[in-house]
Amino acid sequence: MPFDLILRQAQLRHRKKPVDIAIAAGLIREIAPKITGRARNVIRARGRLVTESFVNPHLHLDKVYTLEMQDSGALEAYHGGTMGAAMTAIERASRVKEEYDESWILANVRRALRLAVRFGNTHIRAFADVDSKAELIAVKALLKARKEFEGLVELQVVAFPQDGVVREPGTVELIRQAMEIGADVVGGIPWIEYTAADERRHIDEMLDIAAAHDADVSMLVDDAGDPGLRTLELLAVRAIEQGMIGRCLAHHARAMALYPEPYFKKVTALLKRAGMGVISDPHTGPLHARVKELLAEGALVALGQDDIADAYYPFGRNNMLEVGFLASHMLWMTTFPEMEKIYDMITVDAARAMNVKRFGIRNGFPAHLVVLDAGSVYEALWNHREPRYVVSHGSLVDPDALPA
Repeated sequence: MPFDLILRQAQLRHRKKPVDIAIAAGLIREIAPKITGRARNVIRARGRLVTESFVNPHLHLDKVYTLEMQDSGALEAYHGGTMGAAMTAIERASRVKEEYDESWILANVRRALRLAVRFGNTHIRAFADVDSKAELIAVKALLKARKEFEGLVELQVVAFPQDGVVREPGTVELIRQAMEIGADVVGGIPWIEYTAADERRHIDEMLDIAAAHDADVSMLVDDAGDPGLRTLELLAVRAIEQGMIGRCLAHHARAMALYPEPYFKKVTALLKRAGMGVISDPHTGPLHARVKELLAEGALVALGQDDIADAYYPFGRNNMLEVGFLASHMLWMTTFPEMEKIYDMITVDAARAMNVKRFGIRNGFPAHLVVLDAGSVYEALWNHREPRYVVSHGSLVDPDALPA
């Protein structure tokens, strides 16, 4: 058999007529109106929409399904209208880490990743808290899950100092250790520090570790209702100064919603110079980055799930079509062209933000595909149903044979 898999009559987003797609050895080998070769497996799409698989650049995977372990105080504080108590919410939510144990974290992670596979979510940037309470427990759990789901979901594990660096002594060394045992990305949350000097130190310490490991950086910046927060600007400036162009990613940036227009324009220019994308999760907080304005300025923006049933958000299924559906409403991106952009932000743009190489439906690229139960992006977002078929790393996924 020359091919492992052929998709027949696949409707691609930017082609008028359906095509066949042939896959072998994990790669897309041919795209043509009619492929005459044989394959071990054949999927008959029958004109349904076939796209790149979904990509989630922001998920606190170590905390999934922990909401019932906590009271509602953190959720109430974080979801306050102005997010003025966001720091309080984080402090209250951190109590769950006193109970961290690899066994229950790993069980929850497996549950979330099985959903990811079912919903065609094949790439995830997964955050794991690292501090004096969590130590390396969560990182080790996610590293085990990364191995178990290899070939199904590609996890980029983020060593994340959720409670700060300066205000949480010993965290810098723990982040170093997390990278040494296999974490992929250096995290950060500089706005949580108490002073501007400590914010700068937080960023500098994390960028130094990233440089030492040739790693990307993901930082939660300005995640509160305070227009005076400046860690988004500071991260962009330091990335430019240290030559980390395209290696740093900014998450949330909710204070941007309150920026004066001149300052917003300046920060956007810095983001583009730094090659820095912004990951927005508008469904998990009352404020969010100015997505439409960022897009109009030519900045890179993607959407993330952020949370699944934890102290910050009570829902979530690792279904990026559902995230896109919610974002379409919250961002008022409801025209057909805007829906197409929403779809980019949960597929190709999210992959670009995560520095996933060769991601797309092109000859020679790895085969990460979904066959949707829809004929268009509009219909797919509207119903946000589970794909009919998921192809991950070139293989057709059997949803009933996932890691237990």
